[in-house]
Amino acid sequence: MIYTNSDGGARGNPGPGAIGVIVRDEGKILTKYSSRIGDNVTNNVAEYEALIKALELAAQHTEELTCFLDSQLIVKQLMGEYGVKTPHIMELFLRVQKLQEKYKKITYVHVSRWDKFQQIADQLLNEELDNK
Repeated sequence: MIYTNSDGGARGNPGPGAIGVIVRDEGKILTKYSSRIGDNVTNNVAEYEALIKALELAAQHTEELTCFLDSQLIVKQLMGEYGVKTPHIMELFLRVQKLQEKYKKITYVHVSRWDKFQQIADQLLNEELDNK
């Protein structure tokens, strides 16, 4: 089984934003990725952008995927428990829906920001924001 941990953040919300992603299996991290994504970004946009990158990267490794996110809002939107209210978030939501087609099975799990793998994703994005 392959897993992703993705995290996105913006300093100021909105403000400078970045994403951090890890792709891993049971025993090791297969891929680490981080990038700045703009100067006027919200936390929700950053979280979606991080998930999109995670889905793109994991497709190289598997057709069955579990994605861990610390954004309960996004997990609930993807599971149909919450609606998507704004057009710019809907655009990102639809990009995720399209990327899901690459997978036979995909599961979204809300995880604490203190989870050890989630902290790695968080560290990656913060390093991007610190390297102005």
